[in-house]
Amino acid sequence: MSVLKLKFSFQRRVRLAQGLWLLSWMAMVSGAITVAMGVFLKTELFRRTEVMHNNDIHIVPNLLMAVGLASVGINICAGKVCQDSLDASRFPRWKNLLTPFFCVSIFFTSLLLVAMILSYALQPSLEESLKVGLKNGIRFYKDTDTPGRCFQKETIDRLQIEFQCCGNTNYRDWFEVQWINNRYLDFTSKEVKDRVKSNVDGRYLLDGVPFSCCNPASPRPCIQYQLLDNAAHYNYEYQSEELNLYSRGCRQALVNYYMGLMNTIGPGVMSVFLIQMTVLFSLRFLQTSMQAVEGQENVEIETEGYILEKGVKETVNELQEKIMIFFQQVQVDVAPPATEAAAEEAAPEKEATPAS
Repeated sequence: MSVLKLKFSFQRRVRLAQGLWLLSWMAMVSGAITVAMGVFLKTELFRRTEVMHNNDIHIVPNLLMAVGLASVGINICAGKVCQDSLDASRFPRWKNLLTPFFCVSIFFTSLLLVAMILSYALQPSLEESLKVGLKNGIRFYKDTDTPGRCFQKETIDRLQIEFQCCGNTNYRDWFEVQWINNRYLDFTSKEVKDRVKSNVDGRYLLDGVPFSCCNPASPRPCIQYQLLDNAAHYNYEYQSEELNLYSRGCRQALVNYYMGLMNTIGPGVMSVFLIQMTVLFSLRFLQTSMQAVEGQENVEIETEGYILEKGVKETVNELQEKIMIFFQQVQVDVAPPATEAAAEEAAPEKEATPAS
């Protein structure tokens, strides 16, 4: 029994072809928009690549760009099929091409769903990548004279200012690293010597943060140093007072930013998926309804269109049989050379055996 069988008069086939032609061009524009979304997301991820430990999340924009480009090509072909369907003499040339076309189209269209699912499934991976990347970025903040790390300070400062964040998890992350280069420390000072000697690794640690952690919205002048010393500042209690620093960590800020982008892109991707599936379903109806016209003198007869010629179960079984036959033919094609090689090896042995 055919799946979703519908009857199509000549006028209905013409309207289907014309409407599908317009829809295919709309889907082509949607594919171009998908490419643009992928490029934008890729650009935003690439801008923060210095604070990311790995690039696993890049698979999402890569998929969007690839599927978007494929969608443009698919819908150009679909539009051409619609044009040729209006002429019964030109449509038969698509007969052997449409089945592979549908397989390729369904594969790439399914990748849209895969990209959308991965955008949410890879959130833990993104968070872990930012956690390690930001930790290394803060650790190398002071290495302004080290090749390969000389721009790390600028990257972290710009990041903290742009996203209004401080540290990896919070501002206390800066207390655990030496973020001031030794060239800017006066080692003749007793305070500097005492701090370096008091640390097992000989690092200059202090309860302070870079200027980029300062919140300009605070009415009080920024307190960067001696953050845990109430006596060092007038009318100041760090335990109860909200510091004039950004309280949010940069990891959470970046995760929120990227997930916000993906949450915005997600509905757009779903819309493109639905439009593309509508194009494929409509094209399948057009294909099957036009096949019945082939060989007929009267091309204006009423025909039937369907999605599957047989039931779902029968179609799956038939597909499995075709795949099995294909692999059997491949094995048969590969087997003869091996048999011939064995026969050639056996021939010298028979010649070398003396007659009894």
